[in-house]
Amino acid sequence: MKALIAKTLKSAPSLAPLALRIPIGIILIAHGSQKLFGWFGGYGLEGTGQWMASIGLTPGYLMALMAGSSEFFGGLFLLLGLLTRPTALVLSFTMIIAIFSVHIGNGLFLANNGYEFGLALLAATVSLAVSGAGKFAIDNLFASRIK
Repeated sequence: MKALIAKTLKSAPSLAPLALRIPIGIILIAHGSQKLFGWFGGYGLEGTGQWMASIGLTPGYLMALMAGSSEFFGGLFLLLGLLTRPTALVLSFTMIIAIFSVHIGNGLFLANNGYEFGLALLAATVSLAVSGAGKFAIDNLFASRIK
């Protein structure tokens, strides 16, 4: 079990994952806060839950709570480099659900509410799930203590 945890936390000391973690983390925190708290022009849990229920994601409130939490807390974890691989995996699934339940029927382009942005976030989170946190991450502190 220790070996699995160590392997999950360990990553190459590269700056490339950091270059993804910071902007993707910020973007996801902002989107999650729209869903959870109504910040940045969002509708909060009630409004987002009603919208999710209207497109068939029921129960809407729970779906809004799950999507908002995965984005807000997942974004925060990515920003800090905390449990990067499992967090990125959860966020990858969140993006797949968003792409196929909301955006796929609108084509690629964001201007048409297409899946372009979700696909970019999916690519970034899959990359982080594979690479790990890289430099300047809390994961590195934990990994160094697990021998």
